[in-house]
Amino acid sequence: MTILDTLNEAQRIVGHYWKEDQSPEQARILGCARDALSFISSTGQPYRFEDYRKRLQAENPSRESSPSGTYQAPDVHEPSRDLAETTGELVHRAEGFFERSRDELRSAPERALALVIIDALRFIDSTGQFDDFKRYLQELDSNEPPRVVASFDTREQAEAWLKNHPSPPHCASILIAGRYHTVAYDRETNGRYLPPSRDLEYYLVSLKQDSPPTATASFDTRQDAEAWLNAQSAPPRRAWVLISGELYLAVYQPNVNHRALYPLSMADGFEINTEVEPESA
Repeated sequence: MTILDTLNEAQRIVGHYWKEDQSPEQARILGCARDALSFISSTGQPYRFEDYRKRLQAENPSRESSPSGTYQAPDVHEPSRDLAETTGELVHRAEGFFERSRDELRSAPERALALVIIDALRFIDSTGQFDDFKRYLQELDSNEPPRVVASFDTREQAEAWLKNHPSPPHCASILIAGRYHTVAYDRETNGRYLPPSRDLEYYLVSLKQDSPPTATASFDTRQDAEAWLNAQSAPPRRAWVLISGELYLAVYQPNVNHRALYPLSMADGFEINTEVEPESA
């Protein structure tokens, strides 16, 4: 099982504890665990996390079979005071929840996956990533566009960056001429690829299905809309605009200083039919 498979499988343990009538506190704790696992993938850190787990295993070979509470956590990064009262404390509460709950799981594989969740939370802590994880949670809460780690005008620039990168961010997204691509890196073979991604199309579908888009500005031409977007010192992360009567999503991704206009029509053909067809008589 690859490290990505392991991260995805660990989400199943989060689902095991998720209940419709759960308390808001438990929802926050489980949501934190779910998002910690996805954060590692979205930021291109699966291999770094894998190495972190190998180091923990080397330090304590019996830790997977140890009862909860007997495993000594490694030294952790000291968060700032504000984060310790918010993101940091939430991470620690989630860690404690899965430490206490791990023995309740019926099988050894499930307990091992619960340990993956604990390790993911401790990884964020020990590597000093509370700030970035906090921003990631805010992006999810605000339903911002899918995160990217870099942006390039041309494929040649992107491929040169990938070729020279000492440790490419496997599974992270990048932009090439405004279009999403996934960084695919196999460190055993040193294979490096940039396949196109449909994350943006599915994101537009989700926005369209969540609520009818309402334009906040209208322009006669795309050039006028681009001038408006580029003139703003701090544009909204996302906003609907009309260009010649067609809906576009105006996007600003500050971590890569990228501004773009995406037509809603890009979502055409990517809708997921959630209606249940009636059974035939």
